Amino acid sequence: MSLLQRFRIPLTIIALLIAGLLIFTVLRPAPASQAISITPRPTTAATPTATIPSSLRVYVSGAVKHPDVYEVPIGSIVKDALTVAGGAIEETDLERINLAAALSDGMQVHFPRKGEAAVAPAPGGDPSVAVSGPINLNTATLEQLDTLSGIGPSIAQRIIDYRTANGPFTSIEQIKDVKGIGDALFEKIKDNIIVTP
Repeated sequence: MSLLQRFRIPLTIIALLIAGLLIFTVLRPAPASQAISITPRPTTAATPTATIPSSLRVYVSGAVKHPDVYEVPIGSIVKDALTVAGGAIEETDLERINLAAALSDGMQVHFPRKGEAAVAPAPGGDPSVAVSGPINLNTATLEQLDTLSGIGPSIAQRIIDYRTANGPFTSIEQIKDVKGIGDALFEKIKDNIIVTP
């Protein structure tokens, strides 16, 4: 008996096993793809976010029902300050205050009583504007700007024209870009002006 005949059965079994293994490998279904989970990275407090103020704080004093410090929306006028303070009282002299004047942050609005002595305005100021405190360069009216020392109506109008043409002031120093306002005049008014949106 030849060697091949002697090991024919074991060789056939081995050949069948190898063939079965190859068939299984080829026909085996591909493994299901694993789902990929993406977890968003949490935001940290270290990432600063810019905040834009949405209100102004004004001190309403004098002949009103509820004198106090109030928050009013940006763009408010003196009439709005009167409303939040409860309105005028019987003795309020509304003829002596400009109800249409724009408010700025940190401003005091004083409503005088009838017969009350007028507060002397700043040089070049308009006595009908009974407001005090820092003037917001981005919202001030010509009359309010005119109350600043050394700023007359013509320079006040230039300030308004400048912010109309170039957008809001971003710093009080930028007012020196307005024609007629140099370092000396800036030093006189810098403590009485502010910049907010």
